[in-house]
Amino acid sequence: MLRKIVRFVEEEKLFYRDEKILVTVSGGVDSVVLLNLLCEMEVECGVAHCNFHLRSDESDGDFEFVKNLAREKGLPFYSKDFDTKTYAAENKISIEMAARDLRYKWFEDLREAFDYKYIAIGHHADDVAETVLINLARGTGIHGLSGIKSKLGKIVRPLLPFPRKQLLKYAKENSIEFREDSTNAETDYVRNKIRHQIMPVLEEINPAIRTTMTENVQRFREVEQIYNLVIEENRLHLVFTRENQLLISIPKLKELLAPVSNLFELLSPYGFHHRDVRQIAESIHGISGKLFYSATHQLLRDREYLILTEISESNKNEYSIAEEDSLLKIPLEIKISKLDRTTGFKFPTDQKIACLDSNLLKFPLILRKWKEGDSFRPIGMKGKKKISDFFIDQKFSMQDKEDTWLLISGSKIVWVVGHRMDDRFKITKATTKIFRLELA
Repeated sequence: MLRKIVRFVEEEKLFYRDEKILVTVSGGVDSVVLLNLLCEMEVECGVAHCNFHLRSDESDGDFEFVKNLAREKGLPFYSKDFDTKTYAAENKISIEMAARDLRYKWFEDLREAFDYKYIAIGHHADDVAETVLINLARGTGIHGLSGIKSKLGKIVRPLLPFPRKQLLKYAKENSIEFREDSTNAETDYVRNKIRHQIMPVLEEINPAIRTTMTENVQRFREVEQIYNLVIEENRLHLVFTRENQLLISIPKLKELLAPVSNLFELLSPYGFHHRDVRQIAESIHGISGKLFYSATHQLLRDREYLILTEISESNKNEYSIAEEDSLLKIPLEIKISKLDRTTGFKFPTDQKIACLDSNLLKFPLILRKWKEGDSFRPIGMKGKKKISDFFIDQKFSMQDKEDTWLLISGSKIVWVVGHRMDDRFKITKATTKIFRLELA
């Protein structure tokens, strides 16, 4: 096994043996075996351990085990406690994702602070197969089918050639102690469901499924390399820069065999997701003028080009809504629909819904935060009211004020979003077309 890991490290160019490596050790068989193998290779190591406090006394036992292991080997030991559940709740993400975010950020901080060249993670061959299945279940492209990379930035994974059974065998033969994580047997987490429920079924179909998956992943990686070459070749013909803008040729994009995939690879580094890219791709067959947003960038569908620009600090709080839009995701999720006025139309009483006279609106509408001096005519009133006075009347807290958005048509406020419409844009007997917005 030692010869195999040495060969893998050399073939994959993971690191040189005279470079300092920070080894992440949970106490489980994979990370403990990894540490032992790197020590056998006489690599200079440090040990990093996270306590996520998800298993009470068991988590504390892992900490003590890894601390003692590092002391026995005479290695530097670093540990940190995390309030994982609070972090997950505050960021509205899963416990799994919270633990991942917390540990990787801390590992990188340690690497920089103590001058380690790379961070070694104990992922093995079984993890690769499980990751591909997870990605397939959630939706993925070719990158998600290529599994876990042996080297990605400062992260290296020397155990990828080894299935877990081989790690367990090595630990037994070499009398290596490790800790069993009781949650590995549970099926609350996605990866455990794959491991304990899906993989056994696949093994019934193909007893060598883990080997087959490893071989599949290798083929996918080769396909990914070809894919990346084609994407880069297309980029040369599609894209050029002008001042602070990135321009993508619409006529040349239309000529491509897979415009959506090409567009995704061009735009994903700027925060655009698959759903956004598909809408952008559809827009190239429509009229110009439509705008799309990520958290950091704005993309304009112009006549000949898709024009990408970074959202400046001065307009980060302004977003446009085109007449043909059906959904806004940033900064609020708003469903948009166009209706004909019928005799059976009922006026909504829900403040999260605004039904406006479409013929009175000037597009694109603008969504922005309030400014000093803003005023509107609350529905049912004849006179104007300052937005600041409206906030006082509604007993808005400071946070409520900061969280409130205004919908603007031309220079007029048409809706204090989620609170009150403007009387000048309400539905009347003369209304024929309705522009409906619903705050999710």
